[in-house]
Amino acid sequence: MRCALVCVALLAGIGPALAQRPSTTNLTCAQARAVVTQQGAAVLGTGGPTFDRFVRDRSFCEATEIGRRAFVTTRDNPGCFVGYTCYEPGPGDRFGDF
Repeated sequence: MRCALVCVALLAGIGPALAQRPSTTNLTCAQARAVVTQQGAAVLGTGGPTFDRFVRDRSFCEATEIGRRAFVTTRDNPGCFVGYTCYEPGPGDRFGDF
Protein backbone atom coordinates (compact mmCIF):
# COMPACT_ATOMS: atom_id res chain seq x y z
CA MET A 1 0.00 0.00 0.00
CA ARG A 2 2.81 2.37 0.89
CA CYS A 3 4.47 1.73 -2.49
CA ALA A 4 1.21 2.53 -4.26
CA LEU A 5 0.95 5.85 -2.43
CA VAL A 6 4.52 6.75 -3.36
CA CYS A 7 3.84 5.87 -7.02
CA VAL A 8 0.68 8.01 -7.06
CA ALA A 9 2.59 10.91 -5.52
CA LEU A 10 5.33 10.63 -8.12
CA LEU A 11 2.85 10.44 -10.99
CA ALA A 12 0.98 13.46 -9.66
CA GLY A 13 4.19 15.46 -10.04
CA ILE A 14 4.54 14.49 -13.70
CA GLY A 15 1.48 16.44 -14.87
CA PRO A 16 2.90 19.88 -14.02
CA ALA A 17 6.24 18.92 -15.54
CA LEU A 18 4.57 18.03 -18.84
CA ALA A 19 2.68 21.30 -18.79
CA GLN A 20 6.02 23.14 -18.74
CA ARG A 21 7.15 21.68 -22.10
CA PRO A 22 7.49 24.55 -24.59
CA SER A 23 5.27 24.27 -27.65
CA THR A 24 6.63 25.24 -31.04
CA THR A 25 3.25 26.74 -31.91
CA ASN A 26 3.76 29.37 -29.18
CA LEU A 27 7.36 30.18 -30.16
CA THR A 28 8.77 32.04 -33.13
CA CYS A 29 10.94 30.04 -35.50
CA ALA A 30 14.05 31.73 -34.12
CA GLN A 31 13.04 30.93 -30.51
CA ALA A 32 12.33 27.25 -31.26
CA ARG A 33 15.62 26.88 -33.12
CA ALA A 34 17.47 28.63 -30.26
CA VAL A 35 16.07 26.18 -27.68
CA VAL A 36 17.39 23.21 -29.67
CA THR A 37 20.71 24.90 -30.49
CA GLN A 38 21.40 25.99 -26.91
CA GLN A 39 20.33 22.74 -25.22
CA GLY A 40 21.64 20.36 -27.88
CA ALA A 41 18.54 18.20 -27.48
CA ALA A 42 15.06 19.27 -26.42
CA VAL A 43 11.58 17.80 -26.22
CA LEU A 44 9.14 20.32 -27.65
CA GLY A 45 5.40 20.22 -28.01
CA THR A 46 4.32 20.38 -31.64
CA GLY A 47 0.65 21.26 -31.20
CA GLY A 48 -2.03 19.73 -29.00
CA PRO A 49 -0.87 16.63 -27.13
CA THR A 50 1.92 15.82 -29.60
CA PHE A 51 5.63 16.30 -29.00
CA ASP A 52 8.98 15.16 -30.33
CA ARG A 53 12.65 15.22 -29.40
CA PHE A 54 14.76 17.52 -31.54
CA VAL A 55 18.55 17.61 -31.63
CA ARG A 56 21.16 20.12 -32.77
CA ASP A 57 23.23 17.47 -34.57
CA ARG A 58 23.81 13.72 -34.81
CA SER A 59 26.07 13.71 -31.73
CA PHE A 60 22.86 13.81 -29.64
CA CYS A 61 21.54 10.61 -31.28
CA GLU A 62 22.34 7.02 -30.29
CA ALA A 63 25.35 5.49 -32.06
CA THR A 64 23.12 3.48 -34.42
CA GLU A 65 20.77 6.36 -35.25
CA ILE A 66 20.97 9.03 -37.92
CA GLY A 67 19.41 12.47 -38.06
CA ARG A 68 16.48 13.52 -40.21
CA ARG A 69 15.81 17.21 -40.85
CA ALA A 70 12.87 18.37 -38.74
CA PHE A 71 10.41 21.07 -39.73
CA VAL A 72 7.68 22.21 -37.33
CA THR A 73 4.91 24.78 -37.21
CA THR A 74 5.86 27.84 -35.18
CA ARG A 75 4.00 31.05 -34.40
CA ASP A 76 5.50 32.78 -37.45
CA ASN A 77 6.46 29.95 -39.83
CA PRO A 78 4.48 26.82 -40.82
CA GLY A 79 7.66 25.05 -41.98
CA CYS A 80 10.40 26.09 -39.56
CA PHE A 81 13.64 24.05 -39.57
CA VAL A 82 14.48 23.50 -35.88
CA GLY A 83 17.11 20.80 -36.13
CA TYR A 84 16.94 17.05 -36.51
CA THR A 85 15.10 14.04 -35.12
CA CYS A 86 16.97 10.79 -34.51
CA TYR A 87 15.84 7.50 -36.01
CA GLU A 88 17.11 4.01 -36.77
CA PRO A 89 17.84 3.81 -40.50
CA GLY A 90 16.28 1.13 -42.68
CA PRO A 91 17.99 -0.60 -45.63
CA GLY A 92 16.99 2.17 -48.03
CA ASP A 93 18.50 4.89 -45.84
CA ARG A 94 22.14 4.03 -46.52
CA PHE A 95 24.12 6.05 -49.01
CA GLY A 96 24.50 4.09 -52.21
CA ASP A 97 21.39 1.92 -51.66
CA PHE A 98 18.84 2.45 -54.40
